Amino acid sequence: MKQAEREDTWARVNAQAESVFKDDASMKGFLNFMANCTPQSTRNLLILYEQNHEITHPRTFDKWKEAGRSIRSGEKGYTFFADQEYTKEDGTIANGYTITKAYDISQTRGPQPLPPQQHLPEEIIAAMVENSPVPLAISDQLPQGVQAQYVPKQRTIFVRNGMDETATICAIAREQAHASFDMVGSGYYRQAYAAQAYCAAYVAAQKFGLDTSAFHFDKVCQSYAERSADDKRGFLGDVKRAAYAINRDVQRSFRDLEQTIQPDEFSVAAPKPAKAAKAKSEKEPER
Repeated sequence: MKQAEREDTWARVNAQAESVFKDDASMKGFLNFMANCTPQSTRNLLILYEQNHEITHPRTFDKWKEAGRSIRSGEKGYTFFADQEYTKEDGTIANGYTITKAYDISQTRGPQPLPPQQHLPEEIIAAMVENSPVPLAISDQLPQGVQAQYVPKQRTIFVRNGMDETATICAIAREQAHASFDMVGSGYYRQAYAAQAYCAAYVAAQKFGLDTSAFHFDKVCQSYAERSADDKRGFLGDVKRAAYAINRDVQRSFRDLEQTIQPDEFSVAAPKPAKAAKAKSEKEPER
């Protein structure tokens, strides 16, 4: 029964991966889900999206219990891959998974979570520069039509000077995704990762609350139309890893800033200004 359940669940995952690449709207819908949901494995993003597009924060019953929240009565869980350690025949520990149920935060009782803090575009740009995986350089020499480009030989991202803030953030995010794909021994070349980097920039922009209306995915879907479900899952896994890395670096920069700049409980109060002396009503006698 467990084997049959696994085969059925994987068939659903693969069917959802195929569906994501159907057209622009399908890809955009899944990438929005990736941006709005807490970090998950690719297989969990696909199986959760298949069940409910509105899930944002799924956890198992035990994980919610550890977090101090309880499941509302009558709520039904979603099919979910939970990581699990097991002992092999030779006694070594290996990592695997079990298929269980997860519940979204909307199905739980507990304190209302704080909404994510919104940041201004210039703050996002500063954070992206500060924690970039490779150096960024502003350039007036980029070819026409090139907003930004990662140059592997120099391990540097060159960014066009004078762009508006949204275009700058999206361009930097795309090139930071390229930089993340350029790992030692990966055999990186730009065109092999162009579509993945483009999608990762969209996910990052969605997380930052930016206008993403300029993104279109018909070409991405067409280029992968004949690929296998495994290839499509691999593509989405690349997008997820790059987008998560970009957001993680930016959020770390914001956390570092919050820890650096905060009011001091024992700050010294400024001295009060001295009161002006009252004018004497009578003149002093002449000596």
